[in-house]
Amino acid sequence: MKIIVCVDNQNGMMFNHRRQSQDRVLRKRILELTGGKKLWMNAYSQKQFLQVNGNMPKEQEQSGQLGQIQADEAFLEKAGPGEYCFVEDKDVVPYESRIEEVILCHWNRDYPADMYFKMDLGSWKLAETQEYAGSSHEKITEERYVRR
Repeated sequence: MKIIVCVDNQNGMMFNHRRQSQDRVLRKRILELTGGKKLWMNAYSQKQFLQVNGNMPKEQEQSGQLGQIQADEAFLEKAGPGEYCFVEDKDVVPYESRIEEVILCHWNRDYPADMYFKMDLGSWKLAETQEYAGSSHEKITEERYVRR
């Protein structure tokens, strides 16, 4: 599986059981990045991909991404090889042996945090880095790590 995780400057992910931030441009980027493959997440994360009325935004519906998102509380167990997981509130270390790729999205900001991304990427290879402006963040840095 390939995981996508958003972190602050100290690798923080959550604070007081809430995501640190979110960004409309980043959500669109995640859907583009996954290229129509299954995108696993839990119901908490799915909420930010849905409109208030429970439907996908029009651009996602029209591009066929309606069925792409798979929400399940056991998503890290169910995701198969080559499938993507958007992880906001889970420790991925127990699943490290199944992870093929890590995509870290850096907010480039300091936020309060009490849950952190703890996976050691020292033995992984940084394959790609790109930066782009978000809707609520001046700069989001995306790093893609692959196994050596």
